Amino acid sequence: MLSERRQAILRSVVEQYIDRAVPVTSQYIVDKYKMAVSSATVRNEMAALENEGFIIRPHTSAGSMPSDKGYRYYVETLGNIYLPNSDRFLIDHLFHQVEEDLGSWLSLAATLLAKLTQNVAVISSPKAEGSRFKHVELVGLQDQMALIVLVLYGARVKQQLIIFPETIDQPQLAEISGKLNNLYFGLTREKIAAKEAELSPLEETVRADLLKMMQADEEQFAEESHLEGWHFLFSQPEFTQTERILALVELAEHRNLLRTIIPADLRKSGVQVFIGDENLAAAVKNYSIVISRYGLPGEAEGTLGVVGPTRMQYARSLSVVEYLANVLTELTAELYGRKFDQIRNRTNEDESNS
Repeated sequence: MLSERRQAILRSVVEQYIDRAVPVTSQYIVDKYKMAVSSATVRNEMAALENEGFIIRPHTSAGSMPSDKGYRYYVETLGNIYLPNSDRFLIDHLFHQVEEDLGSWLSLAATLLAKLTQNVAVISSPKAEGSRFKHVELVGLQDQMALIVLVLYGARVKQQLIIFPETIDQPQLAEISGKLNNLYFGLTREKIAAKEAELSPLEETVRADLLKMMQADEEQFAEESHLEGWHFLFSQPEFTQTERILALVELAEHRNLLRTIIPADLRKSGVQVFIGDENLAAAVKNYSIVISRYGLPGEAEGTLGVVGPTRMQYARSLSVVEYLANVLTELTAELYGRKFDQIRNRTNEDESNS
């Protein structure tokens, strides 16, 4: 546990280095913060912070800069952070101006996230983890032909024709649909394949096609991502040497940036910060990442975050990421609620027409 004086000095070093990108001297801290102690006292405290690994000196005679440990301590002691009302009003106003579709929302969110944090913003489209069965309807077309309408979690709808080995009418199709809906509701493809159940040959035919449709969905569903704000990163003094940023750009070009920066243990809710060497991937060990989930857990979840130098405005980035995650969660719930209503209405229309 750091003393109050050392906490204040460490906070001063972090904030001044974030603002100026120049190592901070003891005399600068005394003058800037009007501290009632001598620069020699501050220098001694800074030496203790250096010994404990919170700050480092690039050269013996130079001032000090935060280490990853120092940034971490600073982030953990920020306390409650709120986005200013002016920024909230701006975000809310702009979202009311764009078209009510997911692509427009995510594009706007990426632009705002980059601009308000001055970092690279990355946002993934909301999707379900793998394919999960929600509902199936069989609609008769001819004596031995029907249309499979498969609804997956995440409001994804798949359709496919099926040919039966014998004539089958709509009441039989409805009975098969009802039985499979009761058996497989909420299950993944793997769990459906492993589940033992007494099925007739016709039901087994439908089940086999459902598994193929779910597998095709998993293989074809690509996670879209929106990237904005590269120019903010290029303008930072840490990245004037292109080789330091080249690996990150290559990840983005190969659409691997999002998978690289998302840690395996990312919590389902709340904002998380990963600083420098806390990132597992070598390509992002010179960066800090502020990241959060958004959307409907188990239904349609996405990720949004910013990538920037470890000399990042953490309070600003945390508050913006948190607020936009909440906005996108509400919009996703609204969007997918409408989609489910449309699917339900279409299904009811098919049943009444049959």
